[in-house]
Amino acid sequence: MTAINRRTFLASAAALAASPAWGQVMGSGEVDVAIIGAGAAGIAAARRVAAAGKRYALIEAGPRVGGRCVTDTKSFSAPFDTGAHWIRQFDINPVVKAAAKANLDVYPEPSGQRIRVGARHARESELETFLAAQVRATRAISEAARGKADVAAARALPKDLAEWYDTIEFALGPLAIGKDLADVSAMDFARLESDTDAFCRQGYGTLLAKAAEGLSVQLSTPANTIRWERSLEVETPKGSIGARAIIVTVSTNVLTSGRIKFSPDLPRRQLDAASKLKLGTYERVALDMPGNPLGLAPDDFVLEQSKDPNTAALLANVGRSSLCFVDIAGRFGQSLAAQGEQAMKAFAIDWLVKLYGGDVRKAVRSTQATQWFKDQWILGGMSSAAPGAQLLRRVLMEPLRDRVYFAGEAVHETAWGTVNGAWESGERAAEAALRKMGALKDKEKETPKREERSPRKRRR
Repeated sequence: MTAINRRTFLASAAALAASPAWGQVMGSGEVDVAIIGAGAAGIAAARRVAAAGKRYALIEAGPRVGGRCVTDTKSFSAPFDTGAHWIRQFDINPVVKAAAKANLDVYPEPSGQRIRVGARHARESELETFLAAQVRATRAISEAARGKADVAAARALPKDLAEWYDTIEFALGPLAIGKDLADVSAMDFARLESDTDAFCRQGYGTLLAKAAEGLSVQLSTPANTIRWERSLEVETPKGSIGARAIIVTVSTNVLTSGRIKFSPDLPRRQLDAASKLKLGTYERVALDMPGNPLGLAPDDFVLEQSKDPNTAALLANVGRSSLCFVDIAGRFGQSLAAQGEQAMKAFAIDWLVKLYGGDVRKAVRSTQATQWFKDQWILGGMSSAAPGAQLLRRVLMEPLRDRVYFAGEAVHETAWGTVNGAWESGERAAEAALRKMGALKDKEKETPKREERSPRKRRR
């Protein structure tokens, strides 16, 4: 893994460890920057403020850091990533770089994928037909995005995908971005960057938590009210925090839910943008299946040639363990998740039985299902723009009176829906706040920005 090369951060990190005053939020307090939410964006923002030698308060409504990137190490004998699992662009991923000294096992995602056609693997010719159709579909959406008017990505799909239509719509829509393509902007889809992916054997959530080590975080401390008219203040059940700048990293669904009150109210411009960048549904059922009853290799990725939207994806033998992930998403995933965890587990097992036979049922030892859409501080999977709303990501990048900044995966134009996109947006918001208060004296002190790559679609 790449070593950290930001000397200014290392120097300030040492000062951070030596000072007990960093991040103090119990009771009333005054800090330079108050950061709401300890997911990837909040962690990155706090690290950047600390690197500049300024005081911060990092508060998190939930009982742990990570946001939608969390590893459960208790439910199974192997790590279970309940949220983000694919490490996007791992060769330049800032989270990987930030946790480089943790010596976690990050390895490239195996190449290739499998398709089940009924109860058998797709023949080579069928797989080639599917892959060619998927490439044509992706190119067609990208071509549509170059038009003057934005359209739903589904409208751009070729009409001759035949028996592969539902599989491709699932792979490019719900599985990749958490929404059906009918609900997604073609421009937003086309701008999403991708490159080589990877996995962390100890879990992506573990990797992110390592990047947060050394930070002072106040857990189980929701922001009740953000006052931003005269003075800046965040009210929490544990006291009020005065600040010179506030960075809000909550999801777009939380932002529009009213769970956090703004005084005065959040402007309609920001609320409308958040509502059109709302989270889709992405849930996961984990099944412990010792003995490899499916006969698959570690981290084998499997789709089915589906005949309707009621389908899923399988990631088998995760990290060389007996753990298998069945991922459901989009409108079908939302409907199924609303029926409860038992319905999700039953579907996952029935789906595997359909593809691999009745012996699968007896092989399942234990199961666990996520319910992100019910988590009051998350309320969904990942953001994507509604048709015609891609430019609204820039609206969320606009600060309120140069004092309240927004960050998170939704506040990134080309890496939305990803942990690395959230991280980069957190760094950007922190630098904007620091620059406004005069804490960045010259360009050398800013976080090096990576060169933007041409959008390319991952195989998923």
